[in-house]
Amino acid sequence: MLIRDIRNGSYARAKDRSVLCELLHPAHEPECTNRCSLAHAVVPAGEATLPHRLNTSSETYYILAGEGQMHIGDESAPVREGQVVSIPAGATQWIENTGEGDLVILAIVDPMWSEEDEEIL
Repeated sequence: MLIRDIRNGSYARAKDRSVLCELLHPAHEPECTNRCSLAHAVVPAGEATLPHRLNTSSETYYILAGEGQMHIGDESAPVREGQVVSIPAGATQWIENTGEGDLVILAIVDPMWSEEDEEIL
């Protein structure tokens, strides 16, 4: 049985400038047979991620807390707690925190995230 607790997670600045904790990644967990990876990401107040894309993986953001502005390609829209955003593979994306507190996101990447697949623009 594989159980991860976010309270024991290790956070670091990701290449896109979010503060990220990898919760589950099949390449790092022999007992995990999932195709997707899962991360807990924070965009602090007043900050935004860098524009980037995943060339072959799609991504789903579930907004856990806060509010922001999501940018995908030429489109942008406000997002808030309780919403889900689908980001297609190859799409340029970035998110900015427009609220007063942290913007907290659960990021699901399918197939699993890999450094070679991510491109910072």
